[in-house]
Amino acid sequence: MLALAPAAALFRSLSDPTRLAVLQHLANGEHRVRDLTEHIGLAQSTVSAHLACLKECGLVDSRPQGRASMFFLTTGPELLAVLAAAERLLDATGHAVELCPTYGLGQTVGQTSLSTNTSTHEETTR
Repeated sequence: MLALAPAAALFRSLSDPTRLAVLQHLANGEHRVRDLTEHIGLAQSTVSAHLACLKECGLVDSRPQGRASMFFLTTGPELLAVLAAAERLLDATGHAVELCPTYGLGQTVGQTSLSTNTSTHEETTR
């Protein structure tokens, strides 16, 4: 069971729609926080918190460019393969998870979102 813990942590890091939106934008190339804020339509502090989570999980990294930081995917092909597999799984199940009483759309049981809670990354991925 312990061997599954890292995979569970990875999936928790991918479980937030905002983090998935950030990853989707970064799949198209490097972005500044300001660019992501404009694309996603959330506050800079929210986007920064999600980027920090993704960075701590090893999914994104950044490099300085002038006074800004450029964020990018660290393992683009692998991440895109996981997301594509998730899409295939959703299609194969007829998107049944959307109706799941625990994790379906509109359910927040057991979830913490950085967009409404500025708790630490550790608390967010529990």
